[in-house]
Amino acid sequence: MARDSDAHDGEETDRRLVGGWEGRYYEDFAVGDVYKHPYGRTVTETDNVWFTNLSMNLNPMHFNEAYAAETEFGERLVDGTFVIALAVGMSVIDVSANATANLGYDKIRHHAPVFHGDTLFAESEVIAKRESSSRDHVGIVTTELRTYNQDDELVLSLERTPMVLKRSHAQPSAAQPTGWPEGIGTQPEDLE
Repeated sequence: MARDSDAHDGEETDRRLVGGWEGRYYEDFAVGDVYKHPYGRTVTETDNVWFTNLSMNLNPMHFNEAYAAETEFGERLVDGTFVIALAVGMSVIDVSANATANLGYDKIRHHAPVFHGDTLFAESEVIAKRESSSRDHVGIVTTELRTYNQDDELVLSLERTPMVLKRSHAQPSAAQPTGWPEGIGTQPEDLE
């Protein structure tokens, strides 16, 4: 292994190529496991306005402050489909980084409104898993995704079911993690 001088104390250290988090494979899921997804995310006015415009949601509750001020909420609400997209995105690191397809989103419920400035947190509980009957390289995992605001109020829940790659069919390595072309960045021979 290559050795470098440590800038702090002059000692030499071994360098090695270490793989990063690659996400869970089918075998890693167990019914009853709960994954609290890292990093909360504060929803901004810009998020809401852009998403509302991109999705052509014409409900003035999301983009017309004067209109929304006269409603029971007294202000604009964050577009619910943005909340769904954000929550699902927050769960990818733990649930579907190794998915080959999303099969469905079911039992979607908005439990409370989301406002500009709310910070959302998400967790997923594995509620079912099974082998695929048509593809031997994947299994099917169903999770309940729950999203809370900064006040611990449940704002969204849904079930999502991805097909997840089995470890035996995955090919990532420390030198070539998922999504990296071969030969990019530090390679094992660079450390010899």
